[in-house]
Amino acid sequence: MQPVEVFEGDSPVVLGVPHAGTFVPDGIRSRLNDTGLKLADTDWHVDRLYADLLPGATMVKANFHRYVIDANRDPEGVSLYPGQNTTTLCPVTDFDGRPIYHAGEEPETDEIEARRLAWHAPYHAALAAELERVRARHGVAILYDCHSIRSVVPFLFDGTLPDFNTGTNNGTTCAPEIEAAVVSRTRAAKGYTSVLNGRFKGGWTTRHYGRPEEGFHAIQMELAQKTHLTTEDTPFAYDVAKADRLRVHLKDILGALDNLAPRLTNDKRHPGSPS
Repeated sequence: MQPVEVFEGDSPVVLGVPHAGTFVPDGIRSRLNDTGLKLADTDWHVDRLYADLLPGATMVKANFHRYVIDANRDPEGVSLYPGQNTTTLCPVTDFDGRPIYHAGEEPETDEIEARRLAWHAPYHAALAAELERVRARHGVAILYDCHSIRSVVPFLFDGTLPDFNTGTNNGTTCAPEIEAAVVSRTRAAKGYTSVLNGRFKGGWTTRHYGRPEEGFHAIQMELAQKTHLTTEDTPFAYDVAKADRLRVHLKDILGALDNLAPRLTNDKRHPGSPS
């Protein structure tokens, strides 16, 4: 099993997919309890949801499950949301705060570091390489980080999550034009709810790669899974009708980002742009 797959394209847009993978090595799977084996916290079918929406978009997809190691967490283990419930670099609980390992089988420091080297590091090496390649070609790279989550998770947030949750770490990870292009479209999407920098402001990936002054822009989209799944529980089936309706809006968003890139390339704020 390769930790990461790269589908290389020629667009300035790179799609990051860190949580759609379901592979768990046998040596880890045998230590998971029934809660862990359910793999409920997968970003189910997100790679399928975004497939072929933007001709030429690059996709970088992690094949391993986030219970192996979370590719969207700080490799140093620093919390993204201090003071709030969250899961760690190598999660030992699910999104409901329940243990996912048999008692005494949780990974310790040496194993966490081994997992980081085997899984987390290759994913980010591939993602960084693609962003560099794309910026070298276009003068700018736009990372659109693709996520989904159950719409009701009391351990992580109150109430029901909006359908579109856009994160730019309070406007720091991308040019304002990018944020505006996405938010204007999510707000206009009839029948859907949306929020900017709400509970999800962008994970480690968005914050780490979002360096607009260098020509690297990053934005995270966290979708409520009710927008494209038949049910947000087992078997987490893809709902074609729901997904097709949603994909119209996602295609519009990605197309807008693709069209914005030439303007950003010529923007004097980006010293990495070609003259």
